[in-house]
Amino acid sequence: MGHHHGHSHGHSHSHGSGNKKALLWSFLLIVTFMVVEVIGGLLTNSLALLSDAGHMLSDAVALGLSFFAIKLGEKKASLSKTFGYRRFEIIAASLNGITLILISLYIFYEAFQRFSNPPEVQSSGMLIIAVIGLLVNIIAAFILMKGDKDENLNVRSAFLHVMGDMLGSVGAIVAALLMMFFGWGIADPIASIIVSILIIISGWRVTKESFNVLMEGTPSQIDVQKVKESLQKIPLVKEVHDLHVWSITSELPMLSCHMAIAGEGNHDEVLNRAQSILHDDFGIEHSTIQVEQADNGCPSPHGTCN
Repeated sequence: MGHHHGHSHGHSHSHGSGNKKALLWSFLLIVTFMVVEVIGGLLTNSLALLSDAGHMLSDAVALGLSFFAIKLGEKKASLSKTFGYRRFEIIAASLNGITLILISLYIFYEAFQRFSNPPEVQSSGMLIIAVIGLLVNIIAAFILMKGDKDENLNVRSAFLHVMGDMLGSVGAIVAALLMMFFGWGIADPIASIIVSILIIISGWRVTKESFNVLMEGTPSQIDVQKVKESLQKIPLVKEVHDLHVWSITSELPMLSCHMAIAGEGNHDEVLNRAQSILHDDFGIEHSTIQVEQADNGCPSPHGTCN
């Protein structure tokens, strides 16, 4: 008997332009201030400022990559790229995460060098630049919050960069105040280490999530066992097997499975019911379901029906 496939489409593109605008404005803001912070860090000899600038550089790369990824993701699907270029977003997010981890390791190294020999730092200049940095980061974070950060891994990775940066600016402010009032030269490398710990945590999270998508892992918000149980509760469905759930990007989960139905079951009814359940209960808008008669035995190429 023939194969029956069901597809339901309903991808939302409404967030795209909001994400794009948010990323572009944040990118311009961060790049401008990053230049200021590098110059300020060199003039005041502050590692805390330079580490914050290093984080801002990764922010700028993150935001630029994310913006480019969304632009590229808008390209139409073709015969050779049937899902279009949307997965580039995930590649960008993983590069992002790895960059963060590398930058933080370098800051660790620099900070430990300074512990044994704390250099002279111009704390007042450092304080002024750090305060401006904090304000710039608050504005950038506010812009990105208007984007779709809960759904889109790329916007979320950029948002995490900016949040880490904001904490970096706070660290630099505290270090500058400690140096101004107590002469604690060691406050500068301590602030740098705190910043790099924050950077490494967010970097690890983003890398882990993006690798899960690239490895066709099940999206964290979807419980495959629950999906299977829900589909098996459909009347006249005998069994659900060869069930796969993965995602193309952070906001596009996919599903494919075989459903074995009893002889008197109606293919189209079962299909419609299955797609409604997937869409309403699990947010899966794209599914490919093969419906087959249970009496015909297991057609799975692997010879397994579980």
